[in-house]
Amino acid sequence: MVVNKRFYTVILSAIVLAGFVATSLIGYFVAKDSLTERLQQEMLPLTSDNIYSEIQRDLLQPLLISSLMANDVFVFDWVNGGEQDASRMTSYLAQIQKKYNTITAFFVSESSLNYYHPTGVIKQVSKKNPDDSWYFTAKDAPHPYVINIDRDTADHKRLSIFVNYRIEDKSGKFIGVIGVGLSLQTVVELIENYQKRYGREIYFVNRQGEVMLQSSHYHSELHLQNKSGLDKAFLKVLTSPSASFSFKTNNGSTLYLNSRLVPEFDWYLIVEQVNDPSSERIETAFMINLAVALVISAIVLFLAHVAVRGYHDKLEAMATQDKLTGVTSRQVFEFYFQQAEARRKRRDEALSLVLIDIDLFKQVNDSYGHEAGDRVLARVAQLIKSHVREEDVVCRWGGEEFLLLLSGCNLQHARDITELIRSAVAGLQFHFNNKVVHITVSAGVAEMHNDESMGQVVERADHHLYAAKRAGRNCIRPDVDEA
Repeated sequence: MVVNKRFYTVILSAIVLAGFVATSLIGYFVAKDSLTERLQQEMLPLTSDNIYSEIQRDLLQPLLISSLMANDVFVFDWVNGGEQDASRMTSYLAQIQKKYNTITAFFVSESSLNYYHPTGVIKQVSKKNPDDSWYFTAKDAPHPYVINIDRDTADHKRLSIFVNYRIEDKSGKFIGVIGVGLSLQTVVELIENYQKRYGREIYFVNRQGEVMLQSSHYHSELHLQNKSGLDKAFLKVLTSPSASFSFKTNNGSTLYLNSRLVPEFDWYLIVEQVNDPSSERIETAFMINLAVALVISAIVLFLAHVAVRGYHDKLEAMATQDKLTGVTSRQVFEFYFQQAEARRKRRDEALSLVLIDIDLFKQVNDSYGHEAGDRVLARVAQLIKSHVREEDVVCRWGGEEFLLLLSGCNLQHARDITELIRSAVAGLQFHFNNKVVHITVSAGVAEMHNDESMGQVVERADHHLYAAKRAGRNCIRPDVDEA
């Protein structure tokens, strides 16, 4: 008996030791693979996000300038006066161009269709002229302004960014389009700066896949379809607001590509990086070692399963889950919150908490017994879980209270999710003692602020919950004004 125990102990120890050795040997390869995944899923999208953010920042000033021009009393008075003395308008546009250092300023009158420029009246726009389609697009646009990239009417050799701002009088009558033009050089310099820093190829393509803008350091093909290895996948780029994937080029290298639509330009921003060709050999070695590790792990897990009969999983579930409802227990919620908070700071995203309370729950227990109350708790918990994502955390916070941790979710989005839950709970039916019983919930929603602790966010959500109770229950707070 003693010999057998020692024998099995030696065997099990040898297997575990072999597993540790194998894990150590493949650790390097696992790290390499992890870096590759991070490149595709995080680093390239982050570069794309940074460039897009800087483009949006550079567009703020011309948007403000165009808005001021569209609401300038001088423009209204001059148009209402019959557009007399065109030099007054051209002088006004020249002053705007000089004051704000734009490459151009313009105004097109709906009444005369004249195109006014700092140098004078250049032309009359016409629906028959394809070059003038931008004006009629802006005229029919549902938004106050349209941003487009086009050839400058005053200089057809120059490709510029134009802010086309609609002008309407107090009665809503359309008067014309006014705005300024910016040089694309700022965007080109931004591209070149990121390419120097990260060694990645960055360029813009239109919705047809044609390369519209790139730096002088890299020379992409004129069309995505002509790029090596991308001839079958380019439609994925052009039919999705954002995409991130990898593919093999004709020379065997792996190319990682991230794309995102820049709605202000109606172009796709493409960020590429070619992986080291040796990554294929590393991947092969990793897969072999992984297979070995899986076999060893399977043996160890089988022997461990025979020995402990699944007690580990049961203990873990008892420690982390509420026994009645199956949701996260309050004891481990702080751990999940700390993880979500760290991710929020790293990604600069929103994070919201929702405190949900079952209305008049004590009456259910008093009228139909605690078994009925337990059924209500379990069913409501199940319904809440069905309305949130896998990465969200549902915690039983108190007797009939549930706390939701919604990562990457701002206040409005959290309100929408909570409203769906509230409405779904209101539609539930319970049958107790041959009676149909309806249940409602009240909820308080709070979005986390910077430098705010978990307790402070929960306290704000609790405050809003009590506001919902005072408002008559079966509702959520904060209300629209407070949100």
